Amino acid sequence: MRRDVFQAIADPTRREIIHLLARQPLNLNAVAENFDISRPAVSKHIRILTECGLVVIKQQGRERYCRAELGKLKEVAEWTEQYRSFWTQKLDALEDFLAKEPKAATHKKKK
Repeated sequence: MRRDVFQAIADPTRREIIHLLARQPLNLNAVAENFDISRPAVSKHIRILTECGLVVIKQQGRERYCRAELGKLKEVAEWTEQYRSFWTQKLDALEDFLAKEPKAATHKKKK
């Protein structure tokens, strides 16, 4: 099953796993040592991250090393950027409106 990147990053544990693996590749045991959950639970999170393309697992001898593959997150960042600029414009307009509003309210009270 191919999973969606948004599904993967929705979970805080998976976000933390991505953060760990972005610094350096780690084997599954080293990843699991960073969490207070079972090794099978960490493996499930790793599987989800692998299915959506955010983690790649390479066999090196008897160990399996996980490495972050952050290209998909760049796509998410680019997609959300359009909405950031939209909301920035809306909030700037609201700020301008509110900056003018107290003057009008104060002006009405003086009459």
